[in-house]
Amino acid sequence: MATMGFKLKVPFPRRDKMMVDLVKDSSGLEKVILTEPRGSSAQVLLYGGQVISWKNERGEELLFLSNKALFKPPKAIRGGIPICFPQFGSFGSLEQNGFARNRLWAIDTCPSPLPAANNVSTVDLILTPTEEDLKMWSRSFELRLRVSLGPGKLTLIPRVRNVDTKPFSFTFALHTYLSVSDISEVRVEGLETLDYFDNLHQKERFTEQADAITFDDEVDRVYLSTPTKIAVIDHEKKRTFELRKEGLPDAGGHCLTC
Repeated sequence: MATMGFKLKVPFPRRDKMMVDLVKDSSGLEKVILTEPRGSSAQVLLYGGQVISWKNERGEELLFLSNKALFKPPKAIRGGIPICFPQFGSFGSLEQNGFARNRLWAIDTCPSPLPAANNVSTVDLILTPTEEDLKMWSRSFELRLRVSLGPGKLTLIPRVRNVDTKPFSFTFALHTYLSVSDISEVRVEGLETLDYFDNLHQKERFTEQADAITFDDEVDRVYLSTPTKIAVIDHEKKRTFELRKEGLPDAGGHCLTC
């Protein structure tokens, strides 16, 4: 089991009722809307099991969604938090970033037990392979995802269950697009001195020399053995994202629009 949390430092609200709604968007795709009393919200598409919106209590969007994003299956949606499974990037023989992000997930009516969390709005999703999926990747699995919205915090808990007759390996990522201001005003802390694969240089391995990661050109890297907390600091918006994780050893940095 792995977890990924995205946290903004804000005061906690009173303990009122949390809300979960299932609706259809303008493209006809079903999505779950999570809200909490202070006013923050999140939207999760069943297509791709993908979070496409996370707004704070002031209604400010915290995730980037491309204005060129296509909500037309089987196209992958660029933005939000795509689920990369059973392959991340080009680290394997499958299509880029695997097929989970362009499959229809279902509401998980019998989710695996997890520790109870107070003051959060939650939805559980599940993905199982189709016959076509098994032709491409002949492993039987259950991929579950819990998305929880709390005051100033969004938590994703993915779990993979092997229901096959033999072991299998896979790669996985939460390919998160954060909404930031001018990229030159952004810095990432927590990755200093770590080794990384540079996808712009044939996955050559380097060691990070900077005290913090800044952006003045295209960047596409995978940092190895990263700490449990990474900070993304947006100086122009005076906003800090704290990315916390468990069970996911590495982290990627990706900027194409510097």
